[in-house]
Amino acid sequence: MIIVLKPDFSESQLQHICEKVQEMGFKYEISRGLKRTLVGVIGEEDRLRNAPLRAIPGVEDVMSILKPFKLASREFKAEDSVFDLGRGVKVGGGNLMLIAGPCAIEGEEILLEIGKAVRAAGANVLRGGAFKPRTSPYSFQGMGEEGLKILRRVGDELKMPVVTEVMDPRQVELVAKYTDIFQIGARNMQNFNLLAEVGKVKQPVLLKRGMSASVEDLLMSAEYILASGNPRVILCERGIRSFDKSTRNLLDLAIIPNAKGLTHLPIIADPSHATGRPDLIPAMSYASIAAGADGVHIEVHSCPEKAMSDGPQALLPPQYAEVVKKMHQLAEVMGKTIPQAV
Repeated sequence: MIIVLKPDFSESQLQHICEKVQEMGFKYEISRGLKRTLVGVIGEEDRLRNAPLRAIPGVEDVMSILKPFKLASREFKAEDSVFDLGRGVKVGGGNLMLIAGPCAIEGEEILLEIGKAVRAAGANVLRGGAFKPRTSPYSFQGMGEEGLKILRRVGDELKMPVVTEVMDPRQVELVAKYTDIFQIGARNMQNFNLLAEVGKVKQPVLLKRGMSASVEDLLMSAEYILASGNPRVILCERGIRSFDKSTRNLLDLAIIPNAKGLTHLPIIADPSHATGRPDLIPAMSYASIAAGADGVHIEVHSCPEKAMSDGPQALLPPQYAEVVKKMHQLAEVMGKTIPQAV
């Protein structure tokens, strides 16, 4: 932490600042330049972050040396994190996670049908929502625990890790019984009580970017999970709000290399929610991998017109198979691999 003094500070003010720093249990170094005098505070920055240093007479500014997302930062861990998701599937460090499945779990037969198709195509993680956060309270809200049981049975039969959304801290224990990976949706990215709760469990957490969140907002939300004891956080770009109504959201591909320069955590892309258009999903999937993404999340349904949630943005199984085929080719060019579930 660096304290920048005002140009007209007095020596008595400087002495008072140094005494305050010592009272808080820190050491200091004074640097007198031609135009500015700085006080370097030596110690654990997290303890200083909320201290009212700017209120001390003679202080012009206080600058943090370390990023606020300490555990998620490259300063904390320089190399990429690699997480084992089970069934031989990994994400990060050149391993691509391909999540596929319907938006909502609608029944065991249909989920098994879709699951078989996406597994055969090359997906290595099966998705399906049992609790659905819908804009309208009258829309289908999911099958709840029965949906979780179906997802677990289908995942076990297909030998695939499964991911599903958790919406409330009170659901965490229940969802943990049935899933391999928690999903935190965009609407809950800053539900800090929920983030802290999933931080207490062992399952990896897929954290989706909020609809108006900056890259720092996303990493600070990840920090809540990391600080609560769960180091396995996977970031997800799923589109942000835009003025353009031709797509559901705006897929911000720049956040992928941007985040990778700031954090060791893996980051994947969700072109389904970002574009809301099946005709754009293939191109955006390839672009995501080219930008450095550690995986792609795509919604797939065997009969989108009958889907109970987000049918219009789902790919058909044959379309998904073609996308995965080309993603394999691109992954080879990029020096990455797509692990197969076993």
